[in-house]
Amino acid sequence: MRLKMFRSLFGIAPKQETDGSFSPSTLALKLSTSDVTDYEHVPYTAYTGTRKKILVVFTEEKNMMMQNGKEFSTGNHPVEALLPMLHLKNAGFEFEIATLSGKAVVFEMWAMPHGDAKVQELYEELKSRLEAPSPLQDVADTFLDNISDYAAVFVPGGHGAMLGIPEDLKVGEILRTAHEQGLFTISLCHGPGSFLATALDGQPFLYEGYNMAVFPDSVDKMTPMIGYLPGQMPWRLGEKLTELGAKIVNTKSDKTCVVDRHLITGASPLAANDLGKLAATTMLEHLT
Repeated sequence: MRLKMFRSLFGIAPKQETDGSFSPSTLALKLSTSDVTDYEHVPYTAYTGTRKKILVVFTEEKNMMMQNGKEFSTGNHPVEALLPMLHLKNAGFEFEIATLSGKAVVFEMWAMPHGDAKVQELYEELKSRLEAPSPLQDVADTFLDNISDYAAVFVPGGHGAMLGIPEDLKVGEILRTAHEQGLFTISLCHGPGSFLATALDGQPFLYEGYNMAVFPDSVDKMTPMIGYLPGQMPWRLGEKLTELGAKIVNTKSDKTCVVDRHLITGASPLAANDLGKLAATTMLEHLT
């Protein structure tokens, strides 16, 4: 009881939401979020070819069960989704938005940078499509037939990307098709959890031997101390990827970004702007 009172007094107790889940503490939000981003406008020469589409696979899940039985209020991190999308839009690309079953996209709204005009502008522009995305099954049914329309698949981060997506056969099918057809795959932070889907049903892991940037397990283990998470996570993303043969290049939750063949990844929300720039310039160089 005394510990609980101490944590609440000093702002390190996770905040309980109306559905019983917990969002980050006041201290955690001060340390890890901001009302504005480091978005940097880049005057790209916009792509004008036929491969304009980027399939963006969002999560529709909100709550992640921790090892102690408490639920973390999660979803996709808005900065990790919208900053790369700003760069890709400015580079001339378009978005097809999907979730596993077609339910509305879930964002970690506690991380939304409400004071960032460019982010809010894109969010409002996409809002109706985020509320009524395509079911991934429908996308998968026509993905190969329409492959010449696509340039990339993008899986944004946020802990919610670890819910359902890594266990979905259609995610694995789409990532494998994208790989075989020479599309780029873009992800950051916890989004690379989606890569685990390529190893389902006894398939060889698609990204064995690939360098990638991922949110570090070591940081996830520490965040309950400041009330970011309400407990220890149910499983470790980096551990699972490493076991399958991925080569994680970062040890900090920083701005690290890396390109390995057609895979473009970033380490954390701090990498979102740089990942967007890297993805846009890499794809423009390849496609034009």
